[in-house]
Amino acid sequence: MAVTPVIPEYITVHLGTPSSNARNVRVPFTEYIKNVASSEIYPTWPENAIRANIYAQVSFALNRIFTEYYRSRGYNFDITNSTSYDQAYVDGREIFSNVSRIVDELFNDYVTKGNQIQPYFTEYCDGRSVTCRGLSQWGTVTLSNQGKTPYQILQNYYGNDINIVKNAPVKNIPETYPGTLLRLGSNGEDVRTIQRQLNRIRRNYPSIPAIPDTNGIFDASTRAAVLQFQKIFNLAQDGIVGKATWYKVKQIYNAVKKVSELYSEGITISEVERIFSEVLKRGSRGTDVRSVQYYLNFIGFFNDRLPQIAVDGIFGPATENAVRAFQREYGLTVDGIVGRATWYALQDAYYGILNSLPDEYRSYSSLLYPGYTVTTGASGNVVTQLQTFLRVISQNNRAVPSVTVDGIYGNQTKAAVTAVQKLSGLPQTGAVGPLTWNAIVNLYNEYR
Repeated sequence: MAVTPVIPEYITVHLGTPSSNARNVRVPFTEYIKNVASSEIYPTWPENAIRANIYAQVSFALNRIFTEYYRSRGYNFDITNSTSYDQAYVDGREIFSNVSRIVDELFNDYVTKGNQIQPYFTEYCDGRSVTCRGLSQWGTVTLSNQGKTPYQILQNYYGNDINIVKNAPVKNIPETYPGTLLRLGSNGEDVRTIQRQLNRIRRNYPSIPAIPDTNGIFDASTRAAVLQFQKIFNLAQDGIVGKATWYKVKQIYNAVKKVSELYSEGITISEVERIFSEVLKRGSRGTDVRSVQYYLNFIGFFNDRLPQIAVDGIFGPATENAVRAFQREYGLTVDGIVGRATWYALQDAYYGILNSLPDEYRSYSSLLYPGYTVTTGASGNVVTQLQTFLRVISQNNRAVPSVTVDGIYGNQTKAAVTAVQKLSGLPQTGAVGPLTWNAIVNLYNEYR
């Protein structure tokens, strides 16, 4: 999901209460808002009242989509047409011409509050037969007749600290679940999202252990927090974030933050800032690009339809061409851009080749990156091999502390890894990804 909200091209509406056996309709977002506005208000109302209501209707719908309010509860729709839960939508109804014109102007504007980034939960009611703490639809007519602007009308109901975000981008919005299991050794922005959300949930459920480093690396502390969360909410206790755990975390996070309520703690920009690039493309630079190049070269060694490229951290024409070749080979959208789908496909392809190496390469397999981040909490043969490399390095380089070869990735191993990362000019995470593994193996080969 984007750091800040975007306007969806389509919205899926359930024609009934959430649990009813009613059909879903998928309609363009603009047509949905035109339908809601034509169903909720009168076209003869003053234009400023109509505009204020449309701002509220757009923001309400976007809040449901941004929070995945229904999808996080296992439903396959974004919103209902039940006014007991959401806002009115009458499938196939006539649209008022003046409403249509105003929606075409305002559909990608929405309300936020204070320093929060999520679309504000603009609760409203008709103000006659039903009253609520939010906007009164008939009250907007009175305020408009008093000469109030749409913004002033909204301030009257939602407070002076509201903002209207103008001209938000329109794009297709995928579900936030990454589509791959997150477990010990996974890394990336999806892991970091889970870490941040679990740490916030912990304030309400203190038995969940803290995750000290929300750095996007699924380590022992992250696994412990996931396990306890799963225990509290009666999920399968495997320490792995699959779809059920992902959406339960999101549901509880939204609940404790109250992002779908009128009075909300909300989400600020600092809470969603990325440390991993959303996409890597022509012009990108850095260690993430080097990791992509590492994977491409390894896969290309066994597939001559992928060209070999320099691992220089610069996403130039050669890297773009290699990415395109990989995407063609693995049935992905061929755009030369490494987004979430291509990134996970690269990792899966690498791991698949590693597990099916031809016999002539078996003797070298212990020197190859195992295909997942090796970090605190890991154990077994891969850790033993890593510690063996590190012990040889420490015996020849005083900058790297000594390591006991016990097959358990603890603080001692982490300290030695961090020292190698410092020597190699890599981010000092204390966890072993492809570039750190490669640096360790190179040093080991130099000293043995």
